[in-house]
Amino acid sequence: MEHEAAAQPESFEERRRFLVRVSAVGAILSSIMAGSIPLTAVLSPLLRRPAPKGWTRVIDDVNTVDVGVPFKVDFVEAVEDAWVESRVLRSVWLYTEDAVEFRAMSGVCTHLGCSVALDTEKRRFHCPCHHGLFDMKTGAVIGGPPPRGLDSLPVKVENGEVHIQYLTFRPGIEAKEAT
Repeated sequence: MEHEAAAQPESFEERRRFLVRVSAVGAILSSIMAGSIPLTAVLSPLLRRPAPKGWTRVIDDVNTVDVGVPFKVDFVEAVEDAWVESRVLRSVWLYTEDAVEFRAMSGVCTHLGCSVALDTEKRRFHCPCHHGLFDMKTGAVIGGPPPRGLDSLPVKVENGEVHIQYLTFRPGIEAKEAT
């Protein structure tokens, strides 16, 4: 009987050590799982690469455009701000002399970001906010306070369709700085 009594405490101690170890491993795993969610939320914006800016089709058939006169194209673009996605109306001015090569200019004045309009009689773009004037063909400044010409945008023609890559730039500065 003495032999059984001596074996019992050793078995009891082994079970106790086993339960302590299992509890410790369980606590560590629970902490890791509980901590990974907030840690992921904090670190994910730092690890995310910005999505490459895509091309937007703005003209379906180059044979339908007016040659020698700028024309405005409005389109809707999806914009993501953190987890909120919204739709934004964008405007560009396209100009071509041969319906083969196109020039795309932002519809936003480089002075303070107002929308520009085409004055067909005077053959120039006009910003109604502070009377900035831009050349109709090139978008160069010809009068008023704008610090630089209308911002040109990448444009390509594929299979008779015109595509642009819309970019936004900081207004009010001489350098063309993307935002």
